[in-house]
Amino acid sequence: MMLRYLFVIGLLASILVSCQRTGDAEVEGTTPAAATFQNPILAGFNPDPSICRVGDDYYLTTSTFGYFPGLPIMHSKDLVNWEQIGAVLDTNQQMNLDEQRITRGFFAPAITHHDGWFYVICTLIDGYGNFVSRTQDPAGPWSEPIWLPELNGGIDPSLFFDDDGKVYVVYNLGAPNNEPLYDGHRTIRMRELDPDTFKPIGEERLLVNGGSDISQEPVWIEAPHIYKTKGYYYLMCAEGGTAYNHSEVVFRAKNLTDDFVPYENNPIITARTLDPERPNPITTVGHADMVELPSGEWWAVFLACRPYEGNYFNTGRETFLAPVEWTEDGWPIINPDFEAVQYEYPLPNTGATSPSPVPLNGEFTYRIDFDAPLDARWMFLRNVREQWYDLDTDEGTLSMELRPETIDIRDNPSLMLRRQTHLTGSFATYLDFEPESANEQAGVVILQSETHYYFVNKTADQLQLIKQTRDGQETLAEVPYTAEGVHLKVEAREDVYNFLYSEDGETYASLADGVDAKYLSTETAGGFTGCMYGLYATAGGESSSNSAVFDYVEIVNE
Repeated sequence: MMLRYLFVIGLLASILVSCQRTGDAEVEGTTPAAATFQNPILAGFNPDPSICRVGDDYYLTTSTFGYFPGLPIMHSKDLVNWEQIGAVLDTNQQMNLDEQRITRGFFAPAITHHDGWFYVICTLIDGYGNFVSRTQDPAGPWSEPIWLPELNGGIDPSLFFDDDGKVYVVYNLGAPNNEPLYDGHRTIRMRELDPDTFKPIGEERLLVNGGSDISQEPVWIEAPHIYKTKGYYYLMCAEGGTAYNHSEVVFRAKNLTDDFVPYENNPIITARTLDPERPNPITTVGHADMVELPSGEWWAVFLACRPYEGNYFNTGRETFLAPVEWTEDGWPIINPDFEAVQYEYPLPNTGATSPSPVPLNGEFTYRIDFDAPLDARWMFLRNVREQWYDLDTDEGTLSMELRPETIDIRDNPSLMLRRQTHLTGSFATYLDFEPESANEQAGVVILQSETHYYFVNKTADQLQLIKQTRDGQETLAEVPYTAEGVHLKVEAREDVYNFLYSEDGETYASLADGVDAKYLSTETAGGFTGCMYGLYATAGGESSSNSAVFDYVEIVNE
């Protein structure tokens, strides 16, 4: 019951009104220009977006890797403002993330709607492989996974329902006969599925070998989607790997049994050809999905990054939105009027608006007072198998048990997380905690992986800033502190973090300024996730009856 409780959202409220109530929080923000929207539409770690439309409603999901609940379901009426209404994998019976690394877990989901049913297909990368989950209500519950071991280790699967009632899965797999011609040589395959059992039937078919032009040795053709429109079957894929050379390419065929022909002007969107020294760059553009609006417009969602220097970014791969136009000879082009992805575009012509109860982009201050049910944006490391936290809405507090589990082991620690959504901003909380032994620790983390995070820890007589490395922990700063409670704040300033503390919540002192943020970037730490702010409590491998209490969280995005 407690896990389902996470998805109870308070009464909807407009984010455009200063200090309006929304769920467990208050929001202050500014209204963007009425005729435009701001990218990214899902700021912070929200990679590999997939989208579908049902009437006037849009649904979107993204990768969550080792975090739980897995695969959020986002809803919007206008493609710009999104609300998380649930998650595909939110019970322990559905999926087991035990031992999964933070950067592994769930890779590249794809969402589809057909004949009253929603389907999400995805890959558990270090588990049983590919699976399908389905529901008639996108808010959930979703079915237990239907596993597809016959895909033989393929990744990035997507479903396509044809007009004749047949259903197909397309996916990324290794080179033909497992004999790659070069590093990164991959293929796109397709199999028909039984529409009732989803068991593969018939023979596997090779659709793309290598990429749009194998003579150029393209790498990592992946993330395929099939669309039937304008008299063709279109196959759209990512190509070039998910880093700086990322791109999107497209192929088409008159019939599914025909060879898919690549567009001669591929890629249809990329950032790899742009000057890396340009101001405010948007990079790593690719892994797209398209949707047609009732108005006839087409739009694409895709992942991209906002680095502050070179390839350094801490907000992870985010979800962006851009228009699609079709050429006279029937090929889709994403972002047709620009070489670079824009931070601002005219609004899609959806004929609707849907303000988000929890801000997901733009500049805002967002305060959570724990006096209402937790909103769905809270995340955990792996499955939550016991109730180690307690929300007291009467007192406005969140209590977390100190348990033996720590972040650096592959388990579920007492840790609750929110995405770092902006390169400049802050995360603050009030901690009421009195350790009873030296091994007991509680405070705030900024987390990238099990081996790369910063932790502000309150001890009996001081505050410590700890740096987690592959070799263990280093203490970067210590200050005397004896009060029972403390306000803690982490400020993000692109390439540095500042760690602050206060006894009264008004006057803050520095614990450590100018701490290296690049250490938590993907460029340094590796992996596929972005940074997460967290509330953390641990007994450091030992048993404890103690708890840490937090009584607000304030997130500022500038």
